[in-house]
Amino acid sequence: MSAVLGTYNRRNISFLKGKGCYLYATNGEKYLDFVSGIAVNSLGHCHDHLVQTVQKQSEQLWHVSNAFIIPEQEKLAQRLVDNTFADYVVFMNSGAEATEASIKIARKYFHEIGKPEKNRIITFTGAFHGRTLASLFAANNPEHVKGFGPRVDGFDQVSFGDHDALKKAINKNTAAIMVETILGEGGIKVLPNECLVGLRKLCDEHDILLILDEVQCGIGRTGKFFAFEWAGIEPDIVPIAKGIGGGFPLGACLVNQKVSVGMKPGTHGSTFGGNPLAMSVGNAVLDIILKKGFLENVQEVGFYFEEQLKKLQEKYPNVVSDVRGKGLLRGIQIKGDSVKFLDQLFNNKMLGVKASDNIIRLLPPLIVSKQEIDEAIIIIEKTITDF
Repeated sequence: MSAVLGTYNRRNISFLKGKGCYLYATNGEKYLDFVSGIAVNSLGHCHDHLVQTVQKQSEQLWHVSNAFIIPEQEKLAQRLVDNTFADYVVFMNSGAEATEASIKIARKYFHEIGKPEKNRIITFTGAFHGRTLASLFAANNPEHVKGFGPRVDGFDQVSFGDHDALKKAINKNTAAIMVETILGEGGIKVLPNECLVGLRKLCDEHDILLILDEVQCGIGRTGKFFAFEWAGIEPDIVPIAKGIGGGFPLGACLVNQKVSVGMKPGTHGSTFGGNPLAMSVGNAVLDIILKKGFLENVQEVGFYFEEQLKKLQEKYPNVVSDVRGKGLLRGIQIKGDSVKFLDQLFNNKMLGVKASDNIIRLLPPLIVSKQEIDEAIIIIEKTITDF
């Protein structure tokens, strides 16, 4: 019997090693990994540059307190600022922590400018923002919040896609609108560009902040550094994690100059956030992702993946009802039991992960090739015919 608390429904398998898009189990089997640690292993398993970076940094310095200047942290923050909308970055260890920072920064901003009554955040049904109490009640999924009362107040939820309800929900106490640019757990629902433009306009009209959660869809996953860049807008606050660490625990919250005014010494912090080892890995990830042509290749391979998935949808409409997503964040909607489909996919030596709306989520590393996409399509088709 395992001594690990039973908070996960795990498959009865463990992995010995990984390389690129493949995982090798302790039983000797090889699997095509289109989970990537749920969009975490952005450069695949054991990328040479990341391995060398960890080895080098581990021999120099792992951790010091944020009471001191950390050069690797300064470097990563500046690179994120230089390549995004942001003026400042605060480092955490996970997406949930980055979400918490976002909530605090939004509330603190209005308190700082003399409007403390503006402290509520509008969120959307189907969202997922993390597992801490505040992030749980921000998303307010009935299954996720059950048994964790009393509820954390400060959030007003509206139905996803209900523009009228959103407008009605804005009042004198509204501080921000918070939404995932692409809902991941919620079923790979992509916010159309016109909706993102509309959200930015709505926030500007009502003097409220726009928080775009890019924990899963950011850091190159859609073929742009951030998914919201496709709409040509700039948010005020963006929590990130997952892909920025390439497999190493790393989260951050990016903010513009305007909203940073309330965050003074003592208002936020993290023991481990921004440590030299994590920062070195984050910089190594950016070395690759920001390299000329890398994101363009993600766009090309992502479009190819979409084309091949849509061919399967056309060929097997009795099993595949929809293909969703952008870049290398993809989902196929299954007619039938998605858990059984995932089980069969696993039996065929490919890894996927479920999402809401009967979605099979497919998140290959950003270094995936068209040949590996072809391999995945063959396995998915075999799974469809076996299903």
